[in-house]
Amino acid sequence: MKIIGFVGLPGSGKGEACRIAAMYGLPVLVMGDVIRREAARLGVEPTDQNLGRIGSDLRAAEGPDAVARRILDVAQATGGDVVVVDGLRSLEEADFFRRHADQFYLVEVCAPAEARLRRLEARGRPDDPGAGEGGEEVTASCEGQRSPAAARLEQRECREMGWGMCEAIKSADFNLRNDGSLDEFHENVKKLLNLLISSTHASGHQIDSGR
Repeated sequence: MKIIGFVGLPGSGKGEACRIAAMYGLPVLVMGDVIRREAARLGVEPTDQNLGRIGSDLRAAEGPDAVARRILDVAQATGGDVVVVDGLRSLEEADFFRRHADQFYLVEVCAPAEARLRRLEARGRPDDPGAGEGGEEVTASCEGQRSPAAARLEQRECREMGWGMCEAIKSADFNLRNDGSLDEFHENVKKLLNLLISSTHASGHQIDSGR
């Protein structure tokens, strides 16, 4: 089984890239859905703060690859030759897939902070920054005062960096820049998917959108 994993900061465009992958008929598994299902099982509202706590608790109790292990079980059950995984958070998760997949490619999706915040506010998912956890001003631990939505985004990024996302990003085989038009990004995602689906060994490089 070949696994194509996507990593990137919140709002970078991972989900949009995976939507294109789903149009190819590829199974798409979302790491965050494991945490959302756990929140539902516990009867906890799926806010950013609650999901972050559950994710941290799960990794602390079962190890940094706890979510990846659950995703691999689902991936194997699909019976697909190529499976896409959205939302890796750490090098340990990437290394887990490298050990257990026949082939594994990690793709970083990156975009400017301002664009990411706009996308998250427009998306309006309950666990997104700005979705509303009281509306009070929040100060992120990484940097100074921001609007409530921007501060929550900083807090979420700090938490995910604490899980090891920086190391995962550095280990990416490919880099997709999402700083141009949506059409340009879609075209670059399609080019990369065509390469990875058909190739037995693809060499990493950066793919720019809007450059």
